[in-house]
Amino acid sequence: MTTDNEQGFATGWLPGRLSEVGRGFARALGERRRDDGLAAVFTSDLARAVETAEIAFGGSGLEVREDRRLRECNYGELNGRPVSEIDAERLRRIDEPFPGGESYRDVVERVRSFLGDLSPEFDASRVLLIGHSATRWALEHLLIGTQLEDLVLAPFEWQEGWTYRLD
Repeated sequence: MTTDNEQGFATGWLPGRLSEVGRGFARALGERRRDDGLAAVFTSDLARAVETAEIAFGGSGLEVREDRRLRECNYGELNGRPVSEIDAERLRRIDEPFPGGESYRDVVERVRSFLGDLSPEFDASRVLLIGHSATRWALEHLLIGTQLEDLVLAPFEWQEGWTYRLD
């Protein structure tokens, strides 16, 4: 949870900052997963995701790697705009990029590239990813087969994490 989220803004590719609630979620993530047999933690390189990784796994000895392919969708000219403006555009932006930004299909291709690079080095290992809504949608689409149309239109329901298997 970021300060932007709490104020109703869609951060997109802006750095963003965790709110106090977000820092609490990050601490809880570390408590749940630090001793969970993880081989590594991968995080988006956006500041709010990096801050989450630092709070959750700092000092744990777990390798934390930043990867820009795990970023949120680039809303281009709409980065930092009210969530309602992004919500009104979601379905249209599956294949058509946001003005000055990217499409959700572009995000899928970024995450596909990440997964392709992940597999050889971490075959049969457990890793943890820290990303954003669009990162999760891409994973759901690629690994579960859920249609992007269904993902971008579904109401967001926060949970402590999602588990995927890369075969």
